[in-house]
Amino acid sequence: MVDYSVQERIAIITLNRPEKRNALSHALIAALKEAFDKAEKDEQVKAIILRANGEAFCAGADLAYLQQLQNFSYDENLSDSNHLKELFVKIYQNPKVVIAQVQGHALAGGCGLATVCDWAFAVPDAKFGYTEVKIGFIPALVSVFVLRKIGEGAARELLLGGELISAERALAIGLINRVVPAENLEKEVWNFTTRLIATNSAASMALTKKLLADTAGKSVEDALNLAASLNAHARNTEDCKRGISAFLNKEKIIW
Repeated sequence: MVDYSVQERIAIITLNRPEKRNALSHALIAALKEAFDKAEKDEQVKAIILRANGEAFCAGADLAYLQQLQNFSYDENLSDSNHLKELFVKIYQNPKVVIAQVQGHALAGGCGLATVCDWAFAVPDAKFGYTEVKIGFIPALVSVFVLRKIGEGAARELLLGGELISAERALAIGLINRVVPAENLEKEVWNFTTRLIATNSAASMALTKKLLADTAGKSVEDALNLAASLNAHARNTEDCKRGISAFLNKEKIIW
């Protein structure tokens, strides 16, 4: 269900259920969690690309999966919800930067997958949307990340309306970062990622991700106290010492 490979310090995680439009099942979520764990623990990996095979990036929950949910008890549904929550958190808080390569539609939970990545590149024909309200469900888990990413106004439009939006609209509201012609998507994502890990310290990006994730929602004082603590920590890292030395000596540094 998930292909995993590492090339030139980049882990490539590929959803591989094209016949099911890469719809999320319990097994696929488990496989994705395992793949992201593997990438996180691999010291050679500096960044992660999340992509998919087939026409769709991810069509949300698998239909057979949805049918099973109708017979679940509250406790079973809570356990299942936590299963997906853990995947989203694993991506969002992963110390490695994650770039989504969206070659087709990203719907409901599939749109959530793209949302929790640090960057998302998409083809012009890709559609995005959280359609849960159309079937009497709610976009519960993704709402937390959508609010953080695009603010309440745009989040209300998407989550309450349940309508699909174009890649251009998704770009305009900050849901994704780039719209790229289909024939250039893979190359564009690869070039961006290789350039990112060559010019930026992986340790610095990891600490910055933690800073962004942990300060949201805190009071100004609490946020600044956390920021000061992370600042002090960053100054003692080998990457910071190496970077400042290169800057002062006017040396070009390749991370």
